[in-house]
Amino acid sequence: MLHLATTAKPDIDVILIDTGYLFPETYTFVERLKQRLNLKLHTYHPKRTAAQQEALDGQRWLQGHSGLERYNQENKVEPMQRALHELDAQTWLTGIRRSQADSRSSTPFVQHNGKRYKVAPIADWSDRDVHRYLTKHDLPYHPLWHDGYISIGDVHTTRSVFEVEHESQTRFFGLKRECGLHETAI
Repeated sequence: MLHLATTAKPDIDVILIDTGYLFPETYTFVERLKQRLNLKLHTYHPKRTAAQQEALDGQRWLQGHSGLERYNQENKVEPMQRALHELDAQTWLTGIRRSQADSRSSTPFVQHNGKRYKVAPIADWSDRDVHRYLTKHDLPYHPLWHDGYISIGDVHTTRSVFEVEHESQTRFFGLKRECGLHETAI
């Protein structure tokens, strides 16, 4: 998605939500892509640090579904809402695909909520389509992909397919699939 977007508009604003809990490999991968694609990257963080959150609220990702909801709202949804507002984004491009999860199976190519458009240009791409595109353009996969991480988020809520019984358990302990970014009208 980043390659498609920057090929069409090299100076497009790119948002990274850094929860403070990303894998070390993710930070390395971001730097590699930033250089390779000359990304105009804007990094947004939660308003409270990871240490503050844990000191005051504990490890919310271990507090069941409601804990995960509160964690995701503060660490992912709010920073994304702030980023879109501060950058005055009229359109939000997303790389989510219908084949990634049942919760994404009816993802439209274009949504509009009155404020901005949300566009999912590769919504109908399969894993094979992604592989072909990456190969054709000599683009890297996230380094953890090779270790069985098919969906990569925070270190404490992401598991390799080798660690779980079903693919749906690779994120959020199988309690949920979405973090809220794509469920909230932003």
